[in-house]
Amino acid sequence: MKNKEQETETRNEKPIMPEEQQSVTQHKITINGQTLNYTVTAGTMLLKEEDVEEGEKPKAAVFYVAYTLIRESQEVPRPVTFSFNGGPGSSSVWMHLGLLGPKRVLMQDDGKPFPPPYQLVDNEYTLLKETDLVFIDPVSTGYSRAVPKEKPEQFHNYQKDIESVGEFIRLWTTRNNRWSSAKFLIGESYGTTRAGGLAEYLHERYGMYLNGIMLVSSILNFMTARFTPGNDLPYLLFLPTYTATAWYHQKLSKDLQADLRKTLDEVEKFVNTEYTLALMQGNRLSATERTKIIKKLARYTGLSEDYIDRSNLRIEIFRFTKELLRDQNETVGRLDSRYKGFDRDSAGENFENDPAYNAILGTYTATFYDYVRRDLKFEMDRTYEILSNLFETWKYDTYQNQFVNTAEKLRIAFQYNPSLNVIVCNGYFDLATPYFATEYTINHIELPKAQTEQIRMTYYEAGHMMYVHLPSLAQVSADLATFVKESL
Repeated sequence: MKNKEQETETRNEKPIMPEEQQSVTQHKITINGQTLNYTVTAGTMLLKEEDVEEGEKPKAAVFYVAYTLIRESQEVPRPVTFSFNGGPGSSSVWMHLGLLGPKRVLMQDDGKPFPPPYQLVDNEYTLLKETDLVFIDPVSTGYSRAVPKEKPEQFHNYQKDIESVGEFIRLWTTRNNRWSSAKFLIGESYGTTRAGGLAEYLHERYGMYLNGIMLVSSILNFMTARFTPGNDLPYLLFLPTYTATAWYHQKLSKDLQADLRKTLDEVEKFVNTEYTLALMQGNRLSATERTKIIKKLARYTGLSEDYIDRSNLRIEIFRFTKELLRDQNETVGRLDSRYKGFDRDSAGENFENDPAYNAILGTYTATFYDYVRRDLKFEMDRTYEILSNLFETWKYDTYQNQFVNTAEKLRIAFQYNPSLNVIVCNGYFDLATPYFATEYTINHIELPKAQTEQIRMTYYEAGHMMYVHLPSLAQVSADLATFVKESL
């Protein structure tokens, strides 16, 4: 047993400082005859906490991959964009190797994977042409981990996630002398929730003003996507994406199959008028009106009138993904409803797993592991957490007893910086963050007209990761490049 003197000595020992790792490599890519030479830094950066007794106390090691263009003149700093995905629990690999970086996963043009082994190819659509890129893996995703003796759960909540990612951005910006660079954030899915929170946090905590925020498959207001009893909003806002899905799978009548955008205009009008009024009436809805609504919902979803009647006019997302192609013993995807899969049987209400996620998981996992060691020369034996299940236990203490809504944080960011610009990219076949729900959220941010006009919306005939669809990749890349240039 230790005596008191030994115990005191043990308590006063400073924690061992973990070492940061870093690998720096040089690369080039040729796009339309122009060669871009760039440096890639793959490494870990320690986040520390100031302690009155112990000084700087290490808390977590955050993995990142930074791309910086090699230029003859450094007089004018290049813009820099900080990128992260969602989950919560997702690494940054999706936009890294799918949309933004100079390498992309090779898939078929429609987004279906080739059989393994998988490969990367040069990404002629990379945003590196316009801005340097920093891909961040939040704590417990990718290679990022809490340091020994620190509980990882402390980072698994809305506020601490904002603070830790914000601290990484501040530290990277400071170490790399980029405070005078134009700065952008780009987040996908829950990464847009994070971006909304960071928009306020970076301005308020560090005085770091942003030129622009890019939201890919956005969810800022969780009320729009929570199918809870008493909340009719998701049933309304998901309907246009149900229609788009039925359109893609040829389940609509001939007149609705002719033109997707025209059909969606008709459905949106129905949602904003008849459907909203019907659900607001609840049990007071007359039998005549109920029959009318059932017929229109069947027309717009490809589902039977009987099924809609038994669903009480309210079609929950996982019921829809299972029911639409039930007669073919197939289910449609959540992340991208163009994809189809199968379950053990076709009798249940919900599908077993997402066919869209199944199609991309193996391709991105294998290519990242190969790329980070072979090309970037970064060696680490721990598991790269592509997408963990942190979302199951994630804490939202800041929003206790209310729906998460970081659209309000974005509004406050505009107060700090009225010149802020935002682009919101939407996939028509995205059932995780439907485009009409995003429109609802954006249209309910209380901003002056001038700032409202600084938020632009774009749309693509693909899903949540619209960039797996080659035509959409070309379009969204061009839209983002234009956004960056116009935001400077």
